Amino acid sequence: MPIIVNLDVIMAKRKMSLNELSEKVDLTLSNLSILKTGKAKAVRFSTLEALCKALDCQPGEILEYKE
Repeated sequence: MPIIVNLDVIMAKRKMSLNELSEKVDLTLSNLSILKTGKAKAVRFSTLEALCKALDCQPGEILEYKE
């Protein structure tokens, strides 16, 4: 898939665990894990907004396009 999810990279830079992020964005661990591993087929804007707010980043830092 040409869309790469860099959630794990951003989390590592912020030194934030999956559990901590899960509590901040009010998503289950399993849903965050699906996003983190790049297995998600879609991402809601509300979820992306919550992730950006919790991680203090821009959407382009989480999502990347590669051919």
